[in-house]
Amino acid sequence: MVFRRGYDPFQQLRSELESFNLFTPRIVQARVFPALNIWEQGDDLFAEAELPGVKSNDLDISVVGSELTIKGQRQDGAKDGAGFHRRERGVGAFTRVVRLPADIDSSRVQATLRDGILLITLPKAESAKPRKIQVTGAAN
Repeated sequence: MVFRRGYDPFQQLRSELESFNLFTPRIVQARVFPALNIWEQGDDLFAEAELPGVKSNDLDISVVGSELTIKGQRQDGAKDGAGFHRRERGVGAFTRVVRLPADIDSSRVQATLRDGILLITLPKAESAKPRKIQVTGAAN
């Protein structure tokens, strides 16, 4: 078999298969719901989640040690008998569990939902806060 210079039979096969759209690799972006930012400031951690269309009484937030769990449900706002042309927003129950970088004092956690943004303030447990160690030694 003789190949022309610059000819790649595999590239030609790939192009032909792509034209049929049968074996085209598709990039699928896994979307996690809710989208979440977590940051640290002073003795607190903060978690901010995007929850459009979710009501505060449809949320259940819990913290155990260094694990934050956000559970909830987004109701289906579709009218009865509606026929969708496109449906990209998910509905139904969701759970998001995140391991935090420090243990949290769960008795002081606060959460507010405003304009579809959930802000959770997570005070660090005393055992997770840095503490100054006094050094003692013999006098010279």
